[in-house]
Amino acid sequence: MHNMVMKLFGDLGGKYLEEMNKRGQKSRVYREFQLIGLEISQILGDNAHKALYIKLAKKFDKSRLLSLAKSVAEKKDILNRGAYFMKVLHSPATTSLMKNEKINEQNKPQ
Repeated sequence: MHNMVMKLFGDLGGKYLEEMNKRGQKSRVYREFQLIGLEISQILGDNAHKALYIKLAKKFDKSRLLSLAKSVAEKKDILNRGAYFMKVLHSPATTSLMKNEKINEQNKPQ
């Protein structure tokens, strides 16, 4: 009886895992900031921190984030592009520029 249950569970478990893998391959981007965050992670080659870049894209100006990511990616001597991106992003001059741009963007009449 035990072997029969384990075999049935094994078959169902395999199908379940296949289905979960298929679902994981689909992109579920519903908002623009999600797409921007994913683009930044691809530009920097840092897919492990996709959620962080999505959060930043929600908070900061998208065009400035993308241009910063592209400029970081162009530098060949940087070993950890994600860390360098965050360091430049959180430098005082860059942070004030990013926040001011986002505030001005939100205050535009629509």
